[in-house]
Amino acid sequence: MIEVYTDASTIGNPGPSAAGIYIKQKNQQYEYSYFLGEHSNHEAEFLAVIRALEICKQTFPGEILSIRSDSQVVVTTVDKSYTNNPVFVPLLNQILTLHDSFSFVFYKWIPDKANKNADRLARSALKR
Repeated sequence: MIEVYTDASTIGNPGPSAAGIYIKQKNQQYEYSYFLGEHSNHEAEFLAVIRALEICKQTFPGEILSIRSDSQVVVTTVDKSYTNNPVFVPLLNQILTLHDSFSFVFYKWIPDKANKNADRLARSALKR
């Protein structure tokens, strides 16, 4: 199982946004940070998950993924596979489509303090 931690950082809401992705596989760790452009904080959290799934699709196809996020909106939306927010619909659909590349994907909400690596990576992308 691959543990994938995602987080987003946004200055303003909406504003400049970045994603941090921290991946653990056995004894290896992988770190990624991306500038996302102008988004709301919730959109940026969805985009962080999408980036993480895209990375895992290339690096770990067919694996079991445990996506961990401190965004309750993202975790709840993906768990239900439903949103009535028109802004989130295409983001959710993109996430659900990416799931086809893996044997199983599950989501877990984690508190901010358990997501420090992904948070650090997202913040560093905003500083660049």
